[in-house]
Amino acid sequence: MHAGQCGPHPAPDSVARTAEPNTITATLKTTVVHASLASRDMAASLPGALNSRAGWCTRYTPGVIYENVIDVIGRTPLVRLSRIHPPGNLVAKVEYLNPGGSIKERIAVTMIDRAEQLGLLEPGGTIVEPTSGNTGVGLAIVAAVRGYKVIFTVPDKVSKEKQDLLRSYGATVVITPTELLPEDPESYYGVARRIVAKTPGAYSPNQYTNPANPEAHYLTTGPEIWDQTDGRIGALVVGIGTGGTVTGAGRYLKEMNPEILVIGADPEGSIFTALSEDQVHQYDVEGVGEDFWPETLDPGIVDEYVMVPDAEALAMTRRVAREEGLLAGGSSGMAVSAAVDFADHEPDRLTVVILPDSGRGYLSKVFNDDWMREHGYEVD
Repeated sequence: MHAGQCGPHPAPDSVARTAEPNTITATLKTTVVHASLASRDMAASLPGALNSRAGWCTRYTPGVIYENVIDVIGRTPLVRLSRIHPPGNLVAKVEYLNPGGSIKERIAVTMIDRAEQLGLLEPGGTIVEPTSGNTGVGLAIVAAVRGYKVIFTVPDKVSKEKQDLLRSYGATVVITPTELLPEDPESYYGVARRIVAKTPGAYSPNQYTNPANPEAHYLTTGPEIWDQTDGRIGALVVGIGTGGTVTGAGRYLKEMNPEILVIGADPEGSIFTALSEDQVHQYDVEGVGEDFWPETLDPGIVDEYVMVPDAEALAMTRRVAREEGLLAGGSSGMAVSAAVDFADHEPDRLTVVILPDSGRGYLSKVFNDDWMREHGYEVD
């Protein structure tokens, strides 16, 4: 076995498993194992649980030094959710292992690349974006490497951790009321438009209308999933926000195999699963769902929309952390909840669910017992 590779873990004879589910080539990120060569060699000689591992893995590509952090974005691993879903046909793509902690770094790079190519963003310019936090972090990372200033408008329901995280990258953060409609000039969309209009050299990528958003997932996320499952994926479950992930990755996968089903998970209160305008209302899960239909979403890619109540999403978020060791955000718990139900009813399909971001940005919310109780949620 070469350095930078993992040996396959033997899989039970259940359906929908890849032949070598955890084999990862040197071009893909691998499971993080903090061990020196000496400790690895020592462990290989041990009996029992340690030696039962098919191989030690290193999270590096031998002989490669990346020029900057942008080059590290993507190539995130797939992890089987065997404790949440024992049958074994449910795996998660762990996007919080991107350097800034979320899937949104993929679109940040693609959107800024496109703006530079079209001359929409000049050297030393200012990036302005309405964001719930994750896209802002991605844009802030690109801005830090390429020398841009950044201003983000953020709805006030976004956790303080995520607000502080944006400021840590040197961004200016403007807090706006959550409940305002997009067309309201004081909403986080409206305030962003006003800042762009009055700031010389400002550019707003606008992830809700920018075709580079779904393009990023068509070029990276979709192909990664196809390659990592050796083409055996049968279904993709994605939380829908801007629609970029489900549109881009879903389109690519359906082009590779039209029989693949694409499931859109949506919080109760979001427009995508609301039967009428009266059913569109606020909800507690962050970074997913909308109160309007973004241009970056192609509804025709989605085979089924699944509504997930906040209580169910947040409970699953905590469960995934405690049973799988994956500290992901509330939108991940929402997607996993929908994915578990789907995988139960489709045991012959290998189902891949996207975990968009880390739970570290929600420690004062979903992982805080007091906050959960104050908002009427059960705490186990």
